[in-house]
Amino acid sequence: MDKKYTIQKSPFVVPTTDGKLIEEHFGNATDGNSQVSIAHMIAPSGWSEPFQTPEFDEYTYIIKGKKQFIIDGDTVILEAGQSIKIKKNTRVQYSNPFDAECEYIAICLPAFSMDLVNREEG
Repeated sequence: MDKKYTIQKSPFVVPTTDGKLIEEHFGNATDGNSQVSIAHMIAPSGWSEPFQTPEFDEYTYIIKGKKQFIIDGDTVILEAGQSIKIKKNTRVQYSNPFDAECEYIAICLPAFSMDLVNREEG
């Protein structure tokens, strides 16, 4: 009989070169699920990513610290307990220019993949 649930005890740790911790609990890298991805992230102080225009909706919930979003030219800063939905095909840059690390959950629909994130060079 198929189990009706899956407990994730060993998320896939995405290799990074920028000091950011990415633990994918469900998604392409972990269980081959291309419908949705759920990841736990810790972004160190001073971290940033290039601008990107993902082909997925991304929901972010801030657990600790603050995170900066530049969304179509608007600068938005979220703090612990706040969340945001950024619609697919929106140009966005994520960063943590603040003194403390930022811990958050990211959910992507469909699931995050490098083929869909469309990061800009430079």
